[in-house]
Amino acid sequence: MEELLRILIVDDDEIDRMSVRRALIQSGMPVEIDEAETCAQAIALLSKNLYDCTFLDYGLPDQNGLILVKSACELSVQHPLVVLTGQGDERIAVELMQAGATDYLPKSQISPATLAQILRNAIRIDRAEREAVETSKQLQLTNALLLQQNHDLEQQREQIEIQNLQREDFISHLTHDLRTPLVAANIMFKLFQQEAFCPLSPPMHEALDAMERSNQNLLQLVNTILEVNRYESGRKDLTFTKCNMWEIIHSAIEELQPLAKYKSISLVATSDFPEPESLKILGDCQEIRRAIANLIGNALKFTDTGTVEVKLDFEPTSPEDTTALNGWISLDVRDTGLGMSSEEQQDIFKRFRTGKHRHAGSGLGLHLVARIVTTHSGTISVTSNPGAGSLFKIRLPAHQED
Repeated sequence: MEELLRILIVDDDEIDRMSVRRALIQSGMPVEIDEAETCAQAIALLSKNLYDCTFLDYGLPDQNGLILVKSACELSVQHPLVVLTGQGDERIAVELMQAGATDYLPKSQISPATLAQILRNAIRIDRAEREAVETSKQLQLTNALLLQQNHDLEQQREQIEIQNLQREDFISHLTHDLRTPLVAANIMFKLFQQEAFCPLSPPMHEALDAMERSNQNLLQLVNTILEVNRYESGRKDLTFTKCNMWEIIHSAIEELQPLAKYKSISLVATSDFPEPESLKILGDCQEIRRAIANLIGNALKFTDTGTVEVKLDFEPTSPEDTTALNGWISLDVRDTGLGMSSEEQQDIFKRFRTGKHRHAGSGLGLHLVARIVTTHSGTISVTSNPGAGSLFKIRLPAHQED
């Protein structure tokens, strides 16, 4: 069922209005018709009613149709305005259409079929234009919204950058201020242990050793925070040279051997490769040593009895290639310690992710190791079971000699 159309007929000639009204009714279209004889009456009706179409004559007693069309535009009339012209008034009709009229029809051609067709076309075109205007408005609103969102995001990004800089400055100053008294305390512990001030009894030596270890742990934590901040802020400067992995491993083991002996743990380095001293990578040797020392220290922390084994090997790219020139350097740190669950393994390298064990620390050490390894184009993984120890595996690209 077609919707009811509300029509306004504006003509001072009763016969012409009747002709239009009859044709509209006979067209079979459901219509509700209002009529006006003058321009003033038409404007009054247009200002308070909503119509689907207006048929208007050019020659009105008070004003001509051009004034009516302009007045309708000033009233923001959105529906079609169809001009009914007499013979030879095509020029006037064109002028009216330029002023805002939708279409024109000679009165001699008025018929139910013609009016129905011109009405349907006018309404269809008008609605299409309205939809286009509405779509354009929506696009403009969407565009304005996107511009505002971009502006807000840019402001948020700038604010985040400012906050990041403030955080980085805060961490840098904090770690610097913390390191100074810790280093000074460490020097003082050494002087006391050397009995530079007075003789010490064995229990006092033991107490000083415990205090020094605690101080060293705290100093290591401060250094780790500083290094993590440098990596994450992009301010870490690396110097890439040829690194002998076998020498770095032995250097780290030598440093941590006192801790292993203190806990009665066997700390050893092994390799199945015929010449492990030939295994090299291209990287920052100090950072690689830091990563290996952190892994070994972590293994010693979570191991109460047994062994911590550091194994260095070479994995060729293909089984046929057995030279240490094209492949991966693999480094395994295996312990017989507490182990961890599969859930802990998933988050173990994330920042501030600590385990549930009593020895769990700040959650930064392994995160730093992972950052160092990935910065050197390597990979790190862990395999573990609760109560059965852990295996941390690092793979780094082998250095190809020129």
